[in-house]
Amino acid sequence: MLKVILYEDNESLRESIATMFSLDNRFQLAGSFGDVMNVDEQVATITPDCILMDIDMPGVTGIEAVRRLRQNQCLIPIIMLTVFDDNVHVLDAIQSGASGYILKKHISTRLFASLDEVMEGGAPMSPAIARMVIASMQKKNSNAYGLTPRENEILKSLSTGNSYKMIASAFQISIDTVRAHIKKIYEKLQVHSQTEAVSKAINERLV
Repeated sequence: MLKVILYEDNESLRESIATMFSLDNRFQLAGSFGDVMNVDEQVATITPDCILMDIDMPGVTGIEAVRRLRQNQCLIPIIMLTVFDDNVHVLDAIQSGASGYILKKHISTRLFASLDEVMEGGAPMSPAIARMVIASMQKKNSNAYGLTPRENEILKSLSTGNSYKMIASAFQISIDTVRAHIKKIYEKLQVHSQTEAVSKAINERLV
């Protein structure tokens, strides 16, 4: 039997979820709390197999709780509970270390399937949120080397095969300015030629 802890400030929803757990003997609701003030101690004491975490809670939010648990090397899967799909809070939660999420309106039909999925190593989430996660990762890649927006634009232009002269014309800057930008790009990417820079940009999806 898999042990689950629930964090949800809505008492009636907590009771409804507890009732659902009482009807499925594969899972045990080992703890149910209205806030996350003592999340570290509760998780350490109960040692659950999975955590259900409301995003919006008074005092300390579920996102902050996830961040704290992950900073303390907690590897337990955490599924977020949220009212809204496709919002920035869900993305923040996933970036903080959440394993997936369930919309509250779908708890009655999706709860146990999501628990099964996350315990098998999956990440229950909607396609819209998955797209946001991928876009965020790609954006993070492009900033990994500290390139400025202009340097990103010039690197992208270089990658399409444009010459220094064409880049200067496109951005209405001098060729010397282009050379200065490219020198900075080489330094930041730790490369020594245009071929190396373009190859690295493409392989690491910087452009």
